Amino acid sequence: MDEKPGESLTTVLVAGAANLTIALAKLVAGVVGGSAAMLSEAAHSAADTVTELLLLVSVRRSGRPADRRHPFGHGKAGFVWAMMAAVATLVGGAGFAITHGLHEIAHGERLSNLTLSYVVLAVSFVLESVSLARSLSQLRAEAARYDVTPIRLVRVTSDTALKAVLFEDVAALAGLLIAAGGLLGSHLTGSALWDGAASVAIGLLLLAIALSLIQANLSLLIGQAAPQQLETGIRAVLVTQPEVENVVELLTMMIGPGAVLVAAKIDFRDEASAAGVEIACDEVDRRLRESFPGVKQVFLDPTPTRRR
Repeated sequence: MDEKPGESLTTVLVAGAANLTIALAKLVAGVVGGSAAMLSEAAHSAADTVTELLLLVSVRRSGRPADRRHPFGHGKAGFVWAMMAAVATLVGGAGFAITHGLHEIAHGERLSNLTLSYVVLAVSFVLESVSLARSLSQLRAEAARYDVTPIRLVRVTSDTALKAVLFEDVAALAGLLIAAGGLLGSHLTGSALWDGAASVAIGLLLLAIALSLIQANLSLLIGQAAPQQLETGIRAVLVTQPEVENVVELLTMMIGPGAVLVAAKIDFRDEASAAGVEIACDEVDRRLRESFPGVKQVFLDPTPTRRR
């Protein structure tokens, strides 16, 4: 599926600006109130800010044109940088939140004035909601473009920058609610256990998000095929070409965010001349690129169907 880099770039920039502002506010509130959950949320937002910077690099690098050393373009560079962003979330966010929360549960912490923490959580929720609204807006627009549900698009999209921002925004809102619950529990009971448990829960949430994004980017780096719906459409274009008798084998691979490579072994009709096959191949190439803008490379190999 063909995603527009400009839309992902704007989404990343909005999320990055929100996360940087939120991280500083949470840090101040966490230090003033002595809350592990708030400090974990500060680490969460700081990790998200680093993630947005890496995703920004991802979007810019993946959009570079092909050259002699990289004839298929630099699309997979986007997957590499998105993978690094997911690792940053894993180490910087999840690691700190879990270890700091366990430390508070084991040793306890004295919580002081939490008013600032509640205010920061409320403001952060609003800012994160703005970032999430931008991500959802892009997601819905792309889902409508391809006539699929937003949930399905999230599952199959190769735009890992959009997926990362969307997952992190959802995790951020969930983390804010968890932190608020931990603060409220500690406030009402006087026990730091609730605050520490909230910090651990935030860390586990980030761990799940990071592992999911790492798995998605790893699959794309290895050479993930195009979504089944797209492969079905490509096969339909191939078999409707008059000179084509059968599609012996169809292989696809994502070579960048929204960029697809198509390689197919085609059994052309026996009556088709060599010149006719060449014209048919050129026509199929044109129709595929016209029908599916994400198709960037097409390779067709005339291959007879094996008959017993």
